[in-house]
Amino acid sequence: MMLAAFISRFSDRFLSRWAVLSIDLAIVGATVPIATILRLNFELENLSWRLLISQLLLTMGLYLIGFLLTKSYSGIIRHTGAQDALRILGASAIAFLIGVATVVVFRFVDTGGFTLSLSILVINIFLALVALVGFRFTVKTIFQQVLQGRKLGRTRVLIYGAGASGIITRNTLSQDMTRVYDVVGFIDDHAQKWGKRVDGIPVFPPTILNEEKIADLRVHQLIIAIQRLEGIKKKDIIELGIELGMKVKVVPAIRNWIQGNLTISQIKKVRIEDLLEREPIRLDNENVRNYLQGRSVFVTGAAGSIGSEIARQIMHYSPKRVVFIDQAESPLHDLEVSIRASHPRLSESAEFVIADITHEVRMRQLFAKYKPDTVFHAAAYKHVPMMEAYPFEAVRVNVWGTRCLANLSVEFGVCRFVMVSTDKAVNPTNVMGASKRMAEMYAQSLNANGQSTDFITTRFGNVLGSNGSVIPLFKRQIESGGPLTVTHEDITRYFMTIPEACNLVLEAGAMGKGGEILVFDMGESVKVIDLARKMIRLSGLQPDIDIEIKVTGLRPGEKLYEELLADKESTKPTHHPKIMIASVRAVAEDEVVGMMGELETILKHGNPTEVVRFLKKCVPEFVSNNSEFVSLDKERVNL
Repeated sequence: MMLAAFISRFSDRFLSRWAVLSIDLAIVGATVPIATILRLNFELENLSWRLLISQLLLTMGLYLIGFLLTKSYSGIIRHTGAQDALRILGASAIAFLIGVATVVVFRFVDTGGFTLSLSILVINIFLALVALVGFRFTVKTIFQQVLQGRKLGRTRVLIYGAGASGIITRNTLSQDMTRVYDVVGFIDDHAQKWGKRVDGIPVFPPTILNEEKIADLRVHQLIIAIQRLEGIKKKDIIELGIELGMKVKVVPAIRNWIQGNLTISQIKKVRIEDLLEREPIRLDNENVRNYLQGRSVFVTGAAGSIGSEIARQIMHYSPKRVVFIDQAESPLHDLEVSIRASHPRLSESAEFVIADITHEVRMRQLFAKYKPDTVFHAAAYKHVPMMEAYPFEAVRVNVWGTRCLANLSVEFGVCRFVMVSTDKAVNPTNVMGASKRMAEMYAQSLNANGQSTDFITTRFGNVLGSNGSVIPLFKRQIESGGPLTVTHEDITRYFMTIPEACNLVLEAGAMGKGGEILVFDMGESVKVIDLARKMIRLSGLQPDIDIEIKVTGLRPGEKLYEELLADKESTKPTHHPKIMIASVRAVAEDEVVGMMGELETILKHGNPTEVVRFLKKCVPEFVSNNSEFVSLDKERVNL
């Protein structure tokens, strides 16, 4: 009890390295008489005190040199590891080599009886090595065993990966000061390791991940420590771990370890993004570099989830100047802080401007001042139910704002105008989608007019973690104890990560020739209710037991599934496997010009019903769903 109290009181303090050096020298000094007695075969009558004293002083001096050269005394004893043992081995080797040289010198020099026995030194090397290493590991073991009583509880863990990363993970868990981790086994894909032990811990095949075995082992947590693991296989392991009721965590890539060392805080819980993410993003595209490096670039909606990621990726390609435009002051300020911190050498090339894209005078000033070569237009209202309630704002920003930017791009000779659109523009059932489709039509019409500006539209579905998306909503609902709200049991959505979507936007801008609508490969659609269940399990809870899932009914303008292409549209492949060209219904330029003239008049009056009626006229495939504007579709049928 006294030892436990002493360790608890001084657990956050460490011995001075000079104190450790003194203890090490004392251990070496204690082994010299033992080595001498062993050399004399316990015949103490043959013991020479002169020999013992000279051997003691010289041996300690040799080890002092070895300790100072290897700095073996600088480690923290309670965290002793293989590297500390190697330093002691190095110090012993140095002491032995200098000792051999000393013995040779003493043969030619009269030392007055002051001598060094090589045979005693050899015996002493082994004794000291065992004592020094044993002392450290004994202290470490006592410290850990005593402190286990202070920790919160025991967590039984399986580590997937029995290689170097897995062993480091196990050692990191053992150093956690708050919890006891019992590593009950490693899992490895290599059959040669099955049935063997690593640090006394058994290695199992992947087939151990079944309900019966996990129940027998009483495993609480699965940690994936393999560094090179294919995305699909990693996803399968995570989903299997979740299904078996374990909390699943992932060890980050070695390059992300703090100063090359893994800490317990870096072993993160699996996020839902890890289950939906496909391939890693590589920011090193030569085509993108060719049209961004040394150029002036505008990014509208730069403070939003898509715009801010486009901004960060653009900075990777060393543009001459990037002007980040948004009317949301606080998020724009956050982006500025982030960009200037991550790209200090390029911070002078970044401008952060508060402006409204529908304000033509203000935008003209910016175009005249900065003369952009490329415009990435991500500014838009995207929230479906909100835009259903405020159609005037949807059209004012999404259509009229796009018209303003597109016209100025032509006027000031912008080379490329890359517009971020949405899958909701395909067969739209809501005001937001219809407004984005009309913006697409206007951009295409300008390109058809033979202007020098290439207008390129990108179209993709939901992105994980974006503002207003379902993932942050579910996270907040889980944190508050539920319920999780799903609008329909059968509703499905396409998902991709924000970095992947923005990377493809840059790729599309590089490959576009003008006038295209480029569609991204979104993979397979996901049932939102399944997504909700997975997120609950990732939190260590059980769906419909710990957290309720409540079906609330479709919201205004919402449909069960999203489409990336309209019924009459088809696609053509490009050289990029994830980007296709959509063949869309062409709209004559004079027809679009007429629409904009009519729109200007409608916006002056601001009547929501007239705004939506106008959208339905311009976008014939716009059929409202679960909305007050369904009556306008009936009018159109009757006409």
